[in-house]
Amino acid sequence: MSRASRARRIASAAAYGGGGVAAAGLVGVAVLQAEVLVARKVIGEGAGTPPPSDGTYGAGFGEAHRILLLGDSTAAGVGASRSEETLGAIVATGVAALSGHPVNLRNVSRSGATSPQLLGQLDRGLRDMPDAQVAIIMIGANDVKERLDRAASVRALSETVSRLVGQGIEVVVGTCPDLGTVRPIPQPLRALVQRWSRDLAAAQTVAVVEAGGRTVSTGDLVGPTFRESPTQMFSADGLHPSSAGYARAAAALLPSVVDALGLRTLDTGRRPDHRRGEHVEPLPEAAQRAVLDPGSEVSAVDVDGRSRGERGRWAQLLRRHRDPDAATRESGAAEGESGAAETASIDSRVADDGNQTTHDRPD
Repeated sequence: MSRASRARRIASAAAYGGGGVAAAGLVGVAVLQAEVLVARKVIGEGAGTPPPSDGTYGAGFGEAHRILLLGDSTAAGVGASRSEETLGAIVATGVAALSGHPVNLRNVSRSGATSPQLLGQLDRGLRDMPDAQVAIIMIGANDVKERLDRAASVRALSETVSRLVGQGIEVVVGTCPDLGTVRPIPQPLRALVQRWSRDLAAAQTVAVVEAGGRTVSTGDLVGPTFRESPTQMFSADGLHPSSAGYARAAAALLPSVVDALGLRTLDTGRRPDHRRGEHVEPLPEAAQRAVLDPGSEVSAVDVDGRSRGERGRWAQLLRRHRDPDAATRESGAAEGESGAAETASIDSRVADDGNQTTHDRPD
């Protein structure tokens, strides 16, 4: 079963109240239980009190933009040295700089939070900032650590996004990070945790976009920099980002937040660019592709006035972090994979100047 199929199945189970794909089926139960205990010990180490990030950022004029932040320790900023170096503060500062307006940030996230706890955070957030314009959600790592039923996790996230969208609030979700990059977790557990993380991230993407939000793939916390410079990108516990790591993650989220606010920059409000390997395709396939390309954004799009095709909801994948020329070379190297004809036809109708795209279909 491909990751796209698993994502579709988990998201469908979440929508209709069924159970998720059983993680225990992947390996022997006894081995799995022993390995999960190791994961919980490693992932649970190093938790600390994050610096506070609530407040007003920027010194611009006019009405302040309002951002609500929900989620787990990454949203809370565990591992950052100072308040202004947390993920929320960096995003708020970036929005203020790009818009010329101050930004009010309310952070209701909690270290250790799982997806089912988002609804409680949402109640607090809407009470404190009922007129929020954008909500950012970072969630998933603890769902993997606790081995929660993935359909239940996705259902809680989908309900949270739906409630926010129903309030007129735009939603940007940073999907489950790839815990297979956490070096203190030993093999073969690390490979197993990586698969769980990626499957959950893909299912989150399907559910969030169906609910009216957009996602940004955090993957290995957005890019090879975390693999190549772990001592700089991770904090002392080897799990949470350092201040430099949060800056990298915030840079990946910022374009999506700016776009959600309706602000116009050189990289917002545009159509997919074939030079970056961007596509319009069925949502599960876009979710699958985004998991393997940290920093990618997936959002809903209509094609020829229709929101859905024979294979489900249409979605666009944007790679705002990609250098167009480098992406063209990578995309060309992957050309020739099967199943691209329908997507190529769609891309040709929505891309500027009739540009065609190439299509890899990774698992």
